[in-house]
Amino acid sequence: MQEQIKIGNVTLNFKHYSGVDLYSDGAVENDLLEIVKNHKKEEFQEIIEKKASWPILYHLSEQRANIVEWIPMDPNAKVLEVGSGCGAITGMLSKKAASVVSCDLSRRRSEINAYRNRECGNVTIHVGNFRDVEPDLDKDFDYIFLIGVFEYGQGYIGTDNPYEKFLRMLNRHLKKGGRIVIAIENRLGLKYFAGCSEDHLGTYFKGIEGYTADSVAKTFTRNGLINIFKKCGMNDYHFYYPYPDYKLMTMIHSDSYFPKFGELQDNVRNFDRDRMVLFNEKHAYEDLVKDGMYPDFANSFEVILGPGFDTVYSKYSNDRVDEFKIRTDIAISRTGRKVIKKFPLTAAAREHVFGLRDAYLGLQEKFRGGDFEINDCQIDENEGCAVFSFVNGVPLASLLDQCIDRDDMDAFDALINEYIKRLNYKTDYPVSDYDLIFSNIMVNGPIWTIIDYEWTYGKCIPPKEQVWRALYCYRLEDRKREKFDPKPVYERLGLKEKEMKVLLDEEYAFQKYVTGNRKSLVEIWKDIGRKVIVPKELSKSADAARAADCIQVYFDEGAGYSEDDSIFPEEQYDDKNEISLDIQVDSRCKVLRLDPAFAPCMVTVIEAAWNGLSIEDGSADITLRPVNGEWITDDSFMFNTDDPNIEFDLTSSELGVKENNHLTVKILTTMVPKNAADAIINSVNLQQAAEPKEKVGIIKKIGRKIVEKREARYYRDEE
Repeated sequence: MQEQIKIGNVTLNFKHYSGVDLYSDGAVENDLLEIVKNHKKEEFQEIIEKKASWPILYHLSEQRANIVEWIPMDPNAKVLEVGSGCGAITGMLSKKAASVVSCDLSRRRSEINAYRNRECGNVTIHVGNFRDVEPDLDKDFDYIFLIGVFEYGQGYIGTDNPYEKFLRMLNRHLKKGGRIVIAIENRLGLKYFAGCSEDHLGTYFKGIEGYTADSVAKTFTRNGLINIFKKCGMNDYHFYYPYPDYKLMTMIHSDSYFPKFGELQDNVRNFDRDRMVLFNEKHAYEDLVKDGMYPDFANSFEVILGPGFDTVYSKYSNDRVDEFKIRTDIAISRTGRKVIKKFPLTAAAREHVFGLRDAYLGLQEKFRGGDFEINDCQIDENEGCAVFSFVNGVPLASLLDQCIDRDDMDAFDALINEYIKRLNYKTDYPVSDYDLIFSNIMVNGPIWTIIDYEWTYGKCIPPKEQVWRALYCYRLEDRKREKFDPKPVYERLGLKEKEMKVLLDEEYAFQKYVTGNRKSLVEIWKDIGRKVIVPKELSKSADAARAADCIQVYFDEGAGYSEDDSIFPEEQYDDKNEISLDIQVDSRCKVLRLDPAFAPCMVTVIEAAWNGLSIEDGSADITLRPVNGEWITDDSFMFNTDDPNIEFDLTSSELGVKENNHLTVKILTTMVPKNAADAIINSVNLQQAAEPKEKVGIIKKIGRKIVEKREARYYRDEE
């Protein structure tokens, strides 16, 4: 074997390679190699969406690099990356530093890294165990990165106290004043209590309960890490908290800037495997934040060993088209004052960021003499960012939430009325903030300040349309906010249902304008197909067991299904196993999912209607389908799973969606032993294979429109 080769501009060193890859994700690494060999980085997002695979997403997503992109690094820095894997982090380090030396156990992964980053002439990859490579490394690195690596210290180092030995070994290669950066899961991360399995072992609660001596990886609590640092004489450490975790981070907090009330909403999705949901993580986080306990229960840590940074918070908006990809930082200046900075993440986004100064000037002029203050904006040409003052106060959205929590709807209405009053000022002035939502307004006594005006346009947007969007976005973020009925506000503003339908279409168009044709992480999560499981033993009440015939309804408003967006209807099955449901459906709902039981069963649809129009005869243009079952008669489905799902697709343009809608359904549900359900479904599948052109499971009662939307192999047109 050649000791050293080049792939593009990247050098691979095999001096310490044993000839065997001891760590692998399996056959998917062959796919990854073919992808990076034959495709540009700009094409990776399309491939991620097409493949719908967690390993492909994990290794190729540009969001993986967020965990290091925010770090303010000297462009002359010399970097060591331990455990570089398939190069998700290597390419970003190459952009930020003068030279990057990477190490990895796997030849295949190192080849993927090299092909992926072949344009990087400042990268060298050593293939082999770090313990063997280490003696050949320089001793003057400015940064040493361990992203998802420190937990494998025993495998890298072996012997007693491997983690302390690992750090001491690394420290020998750090120049004076240098930094070691560690990203790792928190053993007590809230998601593991709530029902996510341990990342490395795939078992529930393993990290919480404690690892065995032979565990392949070991994560730590915050205090556990601090104890290791102190044993190594490393007393200069700074904790950051990536969210949702360090793998696909969208924001990062610090001990100098904790999350705000209601900020942590991205909790349910789990890309690598199915998960349980034992409680509402968002609400649990709110109380932990209030009590100052977030650092102990954050899902991940990023620790800076060495001098700290001015940056105390970063938030990424890089799931957009290149023209709008930005990062928002909060930093503490040398005088101790907090400032906000918005950075373009691409050359194409520079115009968008620098245009914020014009937006500020336009809004300042519009509201001069009015009741809205505009947070000042300056452009820093040297740093290439827009700079804003840090505004003290409470977000208007949080004040509204507090009103809901204490059931003070009079105070809630007063805040909404005050918002409308302040908004109705110089309405004919040709500058408008399309995104003047409640979370972008900071309230400090009588002073209301607009703190984020990224989407400001040189035109008049009627105030009633801005109010509609503010209420739409507010209610979209948390179902508990639906306690407030916006209909009286809309009526007072003169908003008609037809107008609101147009506004809803405009909102969808705006979101596509910002994100382009790329799928959101929510959509990718749905395509990957991970399940969110609520154990049968849990129900609305803490001490009640959920029966097999319990019903649950989910509302998907475009962000996928979650426990937060579900209800348990009060109605129960009668002695004939029938139930009639009248489900209120918001206009934002795209798909409604009805789970008729928590056991294998046969379900017959007796009646189904949308706003009084029959679904059965096609009067209401709704597609009804069993997600994980089979049609077996003209109006019945069979499920051989403990998680039967029936979906109602509400996206038809002909449906006639109102602000508030009613889906009425009457069903008959019969519990069936799993072996019997399996036999019936197998029989149906055999019939389909034998007669692909025939209608199997004819659904005359469900209507012609649904028949036409079923897969063609199941049907023969009937005229």
